Amino acid sequence: MRIIDLNPEDRARIGEAAALLVEGFRELAPQAWPDLDAALREVGDSFGPGRISRVAVDDRGAVLGWAGSIRQYDGNVWELHPLVVRPDRQRQGIGRALLADMEEQVRRRGALTLWAGTDDQPGWTSLAGLDLYPDVVKHLAEIRNLRGHPFEFYQKCGFVIVGVMPDAGGPGRPDILMAKRVREG
Repeated sequence: MRIIDLNPEDRARIGEAAALLVEGFRELAPQAWPDLDAALREVGDSFGPGRISRVAVDDRGAVLGWAGSIRQYDGNVWELHPLVVRPDRQRQGIGRALLADMEEQVRRRGALTLWAGTDDQPGWTSLAGLDLYPDVVKHLAEIRNLRGHPFEFYQKCGFVIVGVMPDAGGPGRPDILMAKRVREG
């Protein structure tokens, strides 16, 4: 496996990355990319200014995973958006490799922090279904993973929970905010 820039002229790999978005988020956040057209728009947006778009490919050049990032806060912080790995290739180190690669990519561009939002649309954490107000911090301090929510993957990769946006996906559907320092200031 190798990780390379996703080329805006490479229609085949763009299609593969878009298909991964639809398939990879079908259960976790189906409204994010409900169909191939929405996913193709997202991949297309990843080539804009202040964006990074990288793919993990196998020996034949097939896309195994895709990671994108968006420059924010004058380049001090970048948002990981998105990270997806082919479902049949998950838990093989591809996501971890894409994440480490993206950390290096943003570090080279002067970033101090990389962050990601990890929606809980399907109710996989103890925060789902709750009215987190008025004591959001208390609920967040007691978070539990009920069914393989990706926030634990990010924690294993050195990210920490830095907040939660209550009701981001509707009532009782929060977005868990994760961040990692990638370079000292």
